[in-house]
Amino acid sequence: MTGNASKPPRPLARICVFCGASEGRSPAYPAAARALGEEMARRRITLIYGGGRAGLMGAVADAALSQGGQVIGVITRLLQNRELEHKGVTSLHVVETMHERKMMMANLADAFIALPGGLGTLDELFEILAWAQLGIHGKPVGLLNTDGYYDSLMTFLDHVERESFLRLNHRTTIVNAPHATNMLDLLASH
Repeated sequence: MTGNASKPPRPLARICVFCGASEGRSPAYPAAARALGEEMARRRITLIYGGGRAGLMGAVADAALSQGGQVIGVITRLLQNRELEHKGVTSLHVVETMHERKMMMANLADAFIALPGGLGTLDELFEILAWAQLGIHGKPVGLLNTDGYYDSLMTFLDHVERESFLRLNHRTTIVNAPHATNMLDLLASH
């Protein structure tokens, strides 16, 4: 085999999904979360997520579980004490800090997908992108761009790249797709 031969896609066994604890305004957001959870379960991809039962977090977890999928939640003790954890997940890890939560989710995952969400979702997304830029991991990162939710962010990242604060090779590592099946196919071949 020559050094130029392309490698077959690496199977994705576990994907970490970042998403909101709210459903958001559009009914398309929870529908996309459910579609992603169901498709991950059909493909036998374990869902790693923040362990919550509300909003898009609950929707993606419930959908994966409804199709017989494996779901691993990682939640902080503070959020668990507020009774926000999903009690039906396959496995729930309780950690002390948000940083521990992000580290554990990252270590468990083969890839990452951000659904629509707020500041917590963006925090998780940008930390994982920064880690990729620093070479801490080489795992693919995707934006499930439901109804153009991330269009403005992609425009901003293009601006950051044009202003030389982000190298093109780091900008192009972000997979952007509108639907769950497209996203999973793109991540698998990335």
